[in-house]
Amino acid sequence: MKGYNYKKVNAFVSEHSKGNPAAYLVAEADLAPEEMLAIGKEHAGFVSEVVFCTPSKDADCKLTYYSSECEVDFCGHGTIAAMYDLIQENKTLFLKDKITIETNKKGILTVYNSIREEDAIYITAPEAQYLPVKASLEATAEALSLTKADIDTKHTIELIDAGLRTLIVPVLTLDTEIAVYPSLERAKEFCQTNDIDIILLYCMQTKQKDYFAHTRVFAPKFGYLEDTATGSGNSAFANYLLKNAMWDGSPIKLEQGAESFAFNTVQVKVQEGKVLFGGKAKVIIEGKYYM
Repeated sequence: MKGYNYKKVNAFVSEHSKGNPAAYLVAEADLAPEEMLAIGKEHAGFVSEVVFCTPSKDADCKLTYYSSECEVDFCGHGTIAAMYDLIQENKTLFLKDKITIETNKKGILTVYNSIREEDAIYITAPEAQYLPVKASLEATAEALSLTKADIDTKHTIELIDAGLRTLIVPVLTLDTEIAVYPSLERAKEFCQTNDIDIILLYCMQTKQKDYFAHTRVFAPKFGYLEDTATGSGNSAFANYLLKNAMWDGSPIKLEQGAESFAFNTVQVKVQEGKVLFGGKAKVIIEGKYYM
């Protein structure tokens, strides 16, 4: 039996929110895909993704992501959770302003260490890809348990991959957006039919006056309905805002969550010509994982 250092860490926590939980496991070498998937399955209902941290020849470390269903191309909140804690715990990493990570599917990305200045880290979002939208407005509304009248048709529905293929849907009012609860099975079928990884709803109304927009993210493809704080989804949204001249790239805060949550905080900005997403994290459980 082999033991691995293991933690459950909540990412994108704010003053009152619980953040979005991820687990991360540190290994001296890559685990086999079937081993990682088995661990992911054991975490169903506990965390949405498990991050496997292993050595890299090309970067400071390598990250691989699994949900209970499959390997995930990129997990923003898992990256925040793992790297925020690893930087805090590793003196060599803590002294660096920039740390590189090798992701299994999205190449080399940069982590910006702003813990000393603002108790946060930022991650380079993968380069955005703008993809054709296959689904009709009617099908999109039905999959989300919305009506066509709930969708803000002054803004476009777009599919952008900035880590995950994210369908971005504008909703007219905050009250409607935070009350939405689609069927898991119907939303999963919609995503699979239309080559979508996650769905992000947004509204330009917010509960907190110093926040730029409110978002919610649904991820039924990965075995759960809602992601309560999302790096890849909000990175796609940041690229959407830039593309549609709705934002100038200066630092902003996005609040994410549903009516029953204290909203989580995801920070985005443009630096050195790239979209960054960031936030802070909190360790909840620490120990050994045995297999």
